[in-house]
Amino acid sequence: MTTLASAATPAVTRTVRARGTGVTFVPAEVDLADLYAAHHLSMVRLARLLVDDLATAEDVVQDAFLGLHRNQATLRDPGAAVGYIRQAVVNQARSTLRRRRTARAHLRVAEPDVAPPADAGLLLSEEHQQVLQAVRRLPERQREVLVLRFWSGLSEAEIAQAMGVSRGTVKSQASRAMKTLQTYLEEARS
Repeated sequence: MTTLASAATPAVTRTVRARGTGVTFVPAEVDLADLYAAHHLSMVRLARLLVDDLATAEDVVQDAFLGLHRNQATLRDPGAAVGYIRQAVVNQARSTLRRRRTARAHLRVAEPDVAPPADAGLLLSEEHQQVLQAVRRLPERQREVLVLRFWSGLSEAEIAQAMGVSRGTVKSQASRAMKTLQTYLEEARS
């Protein structure tokens, strides 16, 4: 029996065996190391969009690759390994989100919601309430800059490092946020 190697994709090897007068394609095992190297990052990005948490996304992808490792003997077409991984990532993400919702539902039953004190509105002056409402309306990055600057007392350099942006970005976002806040507060007063 003669074994010939056909052209292979980076993640899959295929064996061709000649038997008698016909040629039979026999699925070979998936080269998991190549598949992982080629597709791990894109799968983590996909999972991150689905579960919105990097650590959980990495776990989801690891579980998907582990599932492929366990079931590669039953994989009919090794060329479909990337599709298998993608589908496994989506399914694992859905399962993770279901478990998360179930856990949160049980926690709500076990621990009642913690609401702000009944007199919280009285403790803050109307002006402070307007400022807080205006800050909540800001775009996320602008809100982060202001919170880090005025509530946490960080310098521009510390804010830039915490947010992973340049100091120029911190300055421009702070400037835009202050202008937007001024507009919001003027609208509230009129």
